[in-house]
Amino acid sequence: MMEEYRKRVETALASYADSASAAPILKESMRYGLLNGGKRIRPCLLLCCAQMLGGTVNEALPFACALEMIHSYSLIHDDLPAMDNDDMRRGQPSTHKAFGEANGILAGDGLLTYAALLLALQPRYDAAKQMILSCALDMVSGQSYDLNDSERSESMLNLLHRKKTGALFCAALSAGAVIAGREDLVESFSDLGYTIGLLFQITDDLLDSEKDLAEQKLTYVTYYGRERSLAFAKEAEAKALSILAPYQNEAADTLRAVIAALTNRTE
Repeated sequence: MMEEYRKRVETALASYADSASAAPILKESMRYGLLNGGKRIRPCLLLCCAQMLGGTVNEALPFACALEMIHSYSLIHDDLPAMDNDDMRRGQPSTHKAFGEANGILAGDGLLTYAALLLALQPRYDAAKQMILSCALDMVSGQSYDLNDSERSESMLNLLHRKKTGALFCAALSAGAVIAGREDLVESFSDLGYTIGLLFQITDDLLDSEKDLAEQKLTYVTYYGRERSLAFAKEAEAKALSILAPYQNEAADTLRAVIAALTNRTE
């Protein structure tokens, strides 16, 4: 089922990219940064949550695509020389290497703006629009803390995760609940999004531990060590599964499979 969601997202993103009203090189660079082989975890989680709670994929799809545009913009800007200075992204030249630094900046700007426009054009679910855009600002705040704050503490580590990584996962699950008409579950599913995001971040830190240690980055592994980080990951997995326990349908099973895959990921 997750693969079906991913295909729907890929098709819709390509359509939105092709129909964007933008200068030629801007449109090309936006398309390049958006359609670069990502796993589409966040938009698929939004679709899955909406369907699990009684909504439809068709209604949720524009919101999922806007969320992925925001995520893609963040990756384009993260790769810039002034940020992480990465020349490659998913086995391909990063956007600024393929199109030049200025065009890379504009590609990110374009995707963020396009996401906001896409949300504004949706006739319903204003609360979901606000959640996605608010979490986008939280993500940028997290990037700012990461760049500018040298404090190495447990509170800073948790703040970085909640803002930089957790925010978009929270948006995916809470917006999914709104689109399904289950505003009463927003708090619970926001917590689920944060917990899944935490699981994603810890496993990411475990995979990147050697590089992060060399660069003295503040991560779960560099702060707590591998064993405690593995224990935190198992705790996050258990909490996420407990939140999902009341839900017994195909979409809920898909979410549980995603949680298992994140726990055991090797890349």
